[in-house]
Amino acid sequence: MLRTHIFRRVTIVGVGFMGGSLGMALKKQGLAREVVGISLHQETLDRAIKAQAIDLGFTDVREGVANAELVVLATPVQTIIEYFSLINPHLRRGCLVTDMGSVKSEVVIKAESLLTAGFFIGSHPLTGSEKNGVEHAHADLFQNTRCIMTPTAKTNPVVKEKIKFLWTKLGMRVDFLSPDEHDKIFAQISHLPHLLAYALMESIPPESLRHALQGFKDLTRIASSSPSVWDDICLTNAQHILHALDGTVKQLAFLRKVIIQRDQKNLFQFFTRAKEKQDSLH
Repeated sequence: MLRTHIFRRVTIVGVGFMGGSLGMALKKQGLAREVVGISLHQETLDRAIKAQAIDLGFTDVREGVANAELVVLATPVQTIIEYFSLINPHLRRGCLVTDMGSVKSEVVIKAESLLTAGFFIGSHPLTGSEKNGVEHAHADLFQNTRCIMTPTAKTNPVVKEKIKFLWTKLGMRVDFLSPDEHDKIFAQISHLPHLLAYALMESIPPESLRHALQGFKDLTRIASSSPSVWDDICLTNAQHILHALDGTVKQLAFLRKVIIQRDQKNLFQFFTRAKEKQDSLH
């Protein structure tokens, strides 16, 4: 089957699980003639090359982004922000830049102020794993999933369509939200659940964990996610996360009160409303 490359060279900054999976997917679908990786650690690049996630790897930013037509930032959020000023002096004119972070407002604001050589649009592929490292990466990660893109009034419409086309060719359905809408929603449906999983693990005495059944393991699985990713997310989406936490604290306080009062009617109604919401997801 004849494949047409969308890009001659794509550079991925950060070749762990997400960046490595992207490299594998680009190569499998024939969407890039050459995939380049950037990492601070040569060992990481060597593993990514061995896994066939990238063709070449560089620890030097200038070499890594040289002649790239697309740069994808696949690091923790605060590192994404730091890379804008590092890559900007070395981008070829007209280079497209996107990211894979799960916080968008601060990323987009920084990108639009710091990237003078390239064209940026924010992306958030709604897929992933609590596992880390390119050794867990796989080329089909993006198949039959969704990607949120966060264009603004400053976004070049041609760039918007080209990056949308890229995600679509990788098997994703693309939706658009403003950066702030994105951060509010994902504070509620992604960031908050991770924090609750971490908090639940912290609240259980170690001696009780040996009795944990599968339901508890399923509920807390995401507490195995990378701490460096999640402290970044908390600090870059603090306002929306705090609001989401406050809402949960209010619900827990209600539960505490009706249990103390032995209020079976309100307990039953609380559980029924929650069950109906959960059932509506299927």
